[in-house]
Amino acid sequence: MEIIRLFCPVEENKRQKYLRNFKTVNHHVTSLSAEKCYHVQVSNISALSSESLKLLRWILKGPQGEDNLSTESQLSECNINETLFEIGPRFTFSTAESTNTVSICHNVGLKFIDRIEVSVRYLLTLDTNNIAEHEVNQLIETVCDRMTQCRYTKENIPKKNFFESFTEQNERWYYIPVLEKGSAAIREENNKMGLAFDEWDIDYYTRLFQCVLKRDPSNVELFDCAQCNSEHSRHWFFRGKIFVDGVEEKQSLIEQIINTQKSSNPNNTVKFSDNSSAIKGYTHKALYASRFTECGELQAKMIKSDLIFTAETHNMPTALSPFSGATTGTGGRLRDVQSIGRGGIPIAGTVGYCVGMLNVPGYNLPYETKLDYPPSFSTPLKILIEASNGTSDYGNKFGEPVVTGFTISFGIVTERNTRIEYVKPVLFSGGLGVANAEQMNKIDPEKGMLLVKLGGPVYRIGVGGGAASSVDVQGNNDSTLDFNAVQRGDAEMENKLNRVVRACIEMGADNPILAIHDQGAGGNGNVLKELVEPGCAGAVIFSKEFLLGDPTISLMELWGAEYQENNAVLIAPESKRLLMGICERERCPMSIVGSVTGDGYVTLIDGHFDSERFSSRNEREKWGKLPYDMHLDNVLGKMPQKEFKLRRKQLPLQEMSVENVSVLDALMRILSAVTVGSKRFLTNKVDRCVTGLVAQQQCVGPLQTPLADFAVTTVSQFSYEGIATSIGTQPIKGLVDNKAGARMSVAEAVSNLVFAGITELADVKCSGNWMWAAKVDGEGAKLVDACKAMCEIMKDLNIAIDGGKDSLSMAARVNSAETVSSPGTLVISAYAPCPDIRVKVTPDLKAASRAIESTLLYVCIEKKFRLGGSVLGQCFNQLGVNTPDIQNPDVLARAFATTQKLLKSNKLLAGHDISEGGLLICALEMAFAGLAGLKLDLTELCNEFKQDSLHLLFAEECGWIVEVESVNATSVTEAYRSANVPCYVIGKGFKTDIQSPGSFHVKIGDETILLARLLDLFKQWERTSFEIEKLQANEQCVVEEFSTLDYRCGPSYSCSFNPDILHLNKLITPRPKVAVLREEGINGDREMSMALFEANFEVHDVTMSDLLCRRTFLDKYRGVIFPGGFSYADTLGSAKGWAACILHSEVLKSQFQDFKSRTDTFSLGVCNGCQLMALLGWISTGNDNNSIDVPDVVLLQNVSERFECRWSTLKISESNSFMLRKLSSSVLGCWIAHGEGKFSFKNEEVFESLKRKKMHSYAIR
Repeated sequence: MEIIRLFCPVEENKRQKYLRNFKTVNHHVTSLSAEKCYHVQVSNISALSSESLKLLRWILKGPQGEDNLSTESQLSECNINETLFEIGPRFTFSTAESTNTVSICHNVGLKFIDRIEVSVRYLLTLDTNNIAEHEVNQLIETVCDRMTQCRYTKENIPKKNFFESFTEQNERWYYIPVLEKGSAAIREENNKMGLAFDEWDIDYYTRLFQCVLKRDPSNVELFDCAQCNSEHSRHWFFRGKIFVDGVEEKQSLIEQIINTQKSSNPNNTVKFSDNSSAIKGYTHKALYASRFTECGELQAKMIKSDLIFTAETHNMPTALSPFSGATTGTGGRLRDVQSIGRGGIPIAGTVGYCVGMLNVPGYNLPYETKLDYPPSFSTPLKILIEASNGTSDYGNKFGEPVVTGFTISFGIVTERNTRIEYVKPVLFSGGLGVANAEQMNKIDPEKGMLLVKLGGPVYRIGVGGGAASSVDVQGNNDSTLDFNAVQRGDAEMENKLNRVVRACIEMGADNPILAIHDQGAGGNGNVLKELVEPGCAGAVIFSKEFLLGDPTISLMELWGAEYQENNAVLIAPESKRLLMGICERERCPMSIVGSVTGDGYVTLIDGHFDSERFSSRNEREKWGKLPYDMHLDNVLGKMPQKEFKLRRKQLPLQEMSVENVSVLDALMRILSAVTVGSKRFLTNKVDRCVTGLVAQQQCVGPLQTPLADFAVTTVSQFSYEGIATSIGTQPIKGLVDNKAGARMSVAEAVSNLVFAGITELADVKCSGNWMWAAKVDGEGAKLVDACKAMCEIMKDLNIAIDGGKDSLSMAARVNSAETVSSPGTLVISAYAPCPDIRVKVTPDLKAASRAIESTLLYVCIEKKFRLGGSVLGQCFNQLGVNTPDIQNPDVLARAFATTQKLLKSNKLLAGHDISEGGLLICALEMAFAGLAGLKLDLTELCNEFKQDSLHLLFAEECGWIVEVESVNATSVTEAYRSANVPCYVIGKGFKTDIQSPGSFHVKIGDETILLARLLDLFKQWERTSFEIEKLQANEQCVVEEFSTLDYRCGPSYSCSFNPDILHLNKLITPRPKVAVLREEGINGDREMSMALFEANFEVHDVTMSDLLCRRTFLDKYRGVIFPGGFSYADTLGSAKGWAACILHSEVLKSQFQDFKSRTDTFSLGVCNGCQLMALLGWISTGNDNNSIDVPDVVLLQNVSERFECRWSTLKISESNSFMLRKLSSSVLGCWIAHGEGKFSFKNEEVFESLKRKKMHSYAIR
């Protein structure tokens, strides 16, 4: 085994970005040289022939450049004013990038390559000769995530293999002397391993081992108890006995929550009992595979699907390592969707970020102050940027769109000097999906059934996450233990895992998966026990059967590590060959690790699989020392409730003082708050369209402004039935009144959902996620009161909770003298059946686009205007005393029902709920989104409620604004009033130039309160988003885009052809056979297949492994379609790995050349497929021989330097493409979603040749 190293310069745009960041940290930095180093671990150096090395260099070099790889570094520290350091991944685990690079190498025959990691070497020149060590460390922190990276030095850099600094640890488990030392032994181990045991835990486990089991526990067993029975995993608080001020609550919190079901329609098919929840869905047509271990035709089938929702948070990992914490949070939640019943299919994701004060460099907001944060935590700004990068990147690569979400930035120091801030952040992840209604119930384990692990190998990552997330105050643990608990995400592996699960689901009654659980906190120890817990079945597990990514893994780490992208499934022995065939086709690792015993014990045998021998309890006991051997009753089953004794403690509050604040000053501050302002910095970089199932995502109106209140997806590309979802959370109001905050969170979720046509309110089910510092004095009682308030209003509204999670360690120690609690946060995610996804309205005013005058109506629920907990108060560093609340839930229910009737009768043009910022912000956002003028007249409100302008404009009371045609204003108003719902005419929308001085006007009586150009307010609303955008994309692009707000207008579409699908179907008989060819990591194949199916093609699902294994050949097909996605996660460049597997395969290269040479074939490449065709030389002037070294055309990284998802306007040019020939001059809307979409031509001659031959098809506007 040996490591070879290859060096090349860092891309220029990255070098400049690094330099800018270094200069920000240290003004003495004048210049930077930087290079990448590929560390290639080779198992057999003699196998690395000159031809193999040439192939390896081709894989690693740029797509259109010469081979600039060198075997020697070009950087050395020569002068006294220079400093050189190298940063790369930690040696302890393989990165996802390495996993994918190695997969590429293996698939082209370089099977002797075990690992390839990439480091970056930085040579900084300074204008001083005296740079201190701590200054060097500050520079290193700029480019080093110490959670996943480290500094490489001569002393620590691996010479022969990455694991050489780690000794073999497999046998290093031990017994803890509880029989001898009692609780002291457990207490000592608790401190050593960071188990987060409280005194109850220590007492329980001492008695368990001393008195019941009468033996010493192993460290593996004690570690397992800490993870699987942590607060994070077992939710002791919600299930426990609660005493508040000495009075016992009659029911546990979970019992109260479950009781909400009694007041709602019984449409749940899964609730409180699985990894996700589900409600009754629809019978619909879907495109299903016909074969599962080989290629085959996709066929339309009628199936019945239930609708899935789940949500969780990943807060502690995100605080420590925002990108990795967010990726793994997203991945874990995706697997929750997969793991319902006997398998579920994810459709779309939702996200939420709660962070502290941002303090964007060079962009000072008057209400933000600079405070200290824990040294192991990232700053709020870094968390917001990198966590959103993580969730976006993971979903983009997996193939899950993000369709709705929320963002809160909050920090305040009260008048009594109490700091309340999201020092510990919230990273919220929710997800929608579908499952076959006939497969919603797991099959109980029976003796002899097999336990199978699907997904990635075991790594020393995510060790102790359950306990680390459960400490009372973050910071009470050794920070090293916290860092060990964070994982790394591999969306590519998750995609492969999802393929396997979906294939099994689509087998219908023959689904080999009998039960499935996702691996999370507690790792193998938890997920395998969950599989065999029903009926106290028990199992024997064999350590030598696990696929190891790290040969030095100890038994404790193997049992407890949360390494990601892994599910456990239960199968019958006779299904083993079938499942292996599916996994082989999808290149998804599979390990049979154990079998069901039926005796209630879970036993870990440090040996190879031998279920016949060890199914006997006697044989296991004869084996000798066992690292893990526990009866399920003792670790999962019959455990007593914990008791929690709480007291109420009120936060001192003061009346809000805003008497001297002008309306304009208040408005400009509120518009700048990221909680209120544009979220374009989030929506631009995340895929919102993949799957072809998204009916409503975040962005609306002519400029795709991120303002939608809800999201809608369909259940199938054939179907108009779907799922609607919305989110509600009001934590800042909860600081003033925790009960009101809970009620307002529910109300916001309901009011956000009101403009999507659903079946009825009583069909709405909710996930309730609690993020609270419950063990801080006074906070636990607030959570109890909030929970009761939430349950009460849900019963009043006839909606119910059907699942959720809690994170009750939301306090962080900033330093030895300061502990800061995050605001107690309840997130309500509502979801409901949507009979027709077309029945909906969005916030953008339609007056401008329709060239009409419209009327705005205000639906007022409470008829009050309270400012407590508002963004207005936050912008002046105040909380206030009286906060909005819902005291008339019956009015809210009637308002919802009335709005739904009006929506379904087409009486509404637009609608938007009132939330952060209040009535004025709500109306302004509608105008921004619609590029429409706005005139508000609040005289009637002022006269009736006797409120000043600040209260009227900025109170965040529950309600909404609807836009109607003026001719319908009277009838719509009457519809509300006849239902006893207050409704007021408050203004007009009209077509205008938003640069006009009169484009925005607010008056009360004869007094003009505000008169402004709508454009100025729009740009203020967008400003903070663009300032953040500068930090995460090419700054020049960001500045240019911001300037376009001065003149941008909506697109005008035109169609030069008849798009009648029935007409298309008549054109093609018999149906041409096409292969939709996918490589691992492709995620757009099903929507592509659906489009081809609708165009009357015979569509076949073909994988690269099908071709490589000769299960099919391209000569069978008239067309080959290369769909979109991220083959090999775009490691080494978009489609580089996919192209390598074709161009360097004896089996495939000639096959593709022959297909292209035929005169009766066609091809289509979309997204990653287009990038592939370029690398193959199929986009060229006709000379294919140059494709391996320097293709005529390649697609490079976007100028913005990141992934972009935009709804763009295309004008179809005159083209030779048979698909586009009749579309010439059409102007159409089209999604683009890619990171490398910049066409680069080998030279000007190539570009001109392509133009002459009419080989360019469209222009993007």
